[in-house]
Amino acid sequence: MLILITSLGFFIRNINRLRRNINIGNGQTEPITNKPERWRNMLRIALGQSKMVTRPIAGTLHLIVYLGFIIINIELIEILIDGIFGTHRIFSSAGVLYGFLIGSFEVFAVLVLISVIIFWIRRNIIRIKRFREVEMKGWPKLDADLILYFEILLMSLFLLMNATDVEFQNMNNGNIISSFIYPFFSDYSIDTLHVLERSFWWTHIVGILIFLNYLYYSKHLHIILAFPNTFYGSISKIGRLNNMKSVTNEVNIMMGKAVESENSNDVKFGASDVTDLSWLQLLNAYSCTECGRCTSVCPANITGKKLSPRKIMMDTRDRIEEVGKNIDKHGEFISDDKKLLGDYISREELWACTSCNACVEECPISIDPLSIIMDMRRNLVMEESSAPNELNNMMNNIENNGAPWPYNQQDRLNWNE
Repeated sequence: MLILITSLGFFIRNINRLRRNINIGNGQTEPITNKPERWRNMLRIALGQSKMVTRPIAGTLHLIVYLGFIIINIELIEILIDGIFGTHRIFSSAGVLYGFLIGSFEVFAVLVLISVIIFWIRRNIIRIKRFREVEMKGWPKLDADLILYFEILLMSLFLLMNATDVEFQNMNNGNIISSFIYPFFSDYSIDTLHVLERSFWWTHIVGILIFLNYLYYSKHLHIILAFPNTFYGSISKIGRLNNMKSVTNEVNIMMGKAVESENSNDVKFGASDVTDLSWLQLLNAYSCTECGRCTSVCPANITGKKLSPRKIMMDTRDRIEEVGKNIDKHGEFISDDKKLLGDYISREELWACTSCNACVEECPISIDPLSIIMDMRRNLVMEESSAPNELNNMMNNIENNGAPWPYNQQDRLNWNE
């Protein structure tokens, strides 16, 4: 009971910290309208995994692990009740239904084990390119492998727990897989089997609680955040860019449709740090699965440019965490002379983007790296007057000639003479 309370308390603390960090964003978001469509998106994309299976091999394997994670954890209800009240397989009196459920859990445990081992082979032996990018070295690679090891351990412990449970094996009800493992322990005494079963039981439940609290520090936080992320994700037409309220207001002031605010000097265009981004963009960053599908279809990355949409999201999350720790230490944010723009994400990365929206279309949980890139570009152009020469020339031509080309309007059709 103490372990459960401590674990849940730590988990709640991390969830509160997560909410606090996401809410440090001050940028604008589109209105949360058309909730029926948003619910459909969440059910179709997050629950139904509709965008995962566009890549059949990885999608099918992920679907097995996902379903296994949900279905097998139903058994957690019985484990917790047994642990709190000192009972043993309290639901076994359900008879055939209980056998069907436990049998299903065991089959899924094997399927999850197979899928996770294939995932490990893809990452560490086949070494698929999108798992070998620069941003995937160090902790991101270790984190991905640790999750796989966690899942292998938990599934194995579940099957071993069932296999060494003499009472459960004697029931011969639901032991579809564990009955084949039980013979390996047939030479052990009843007392030894009981100790082994209890050891596997305790390691399994403690492992689940450790995994629960590890999520906050891992890319697998998407297990929780994929649902709100797909619900609040943009439902506007794909590729449509939002108008900045600050720019719209400035235009209205120029046209006499609005009065200039006394705080107009505090208006900021675009984003240079995470506090300038919206809460939805920060939620996107925390939801990133680091799967690399966005980077694998990015035309800039494919042609050797420095840009990686996955790195944009990872850098944003790292900066949020840094700001959050600063707040934890001082009670409020104290300037650390760092910014997302420059210290984490370079100008070269931002200007390499073609704004084609491929990364947004490819993401399996509706993350939008392009919105962060565009907001940081806006900051460069409108706050720092910093843009590539080609872009500056184009903007000068539009201002002077009404078109991107360096010809006045009278000479524009000379090419056809």
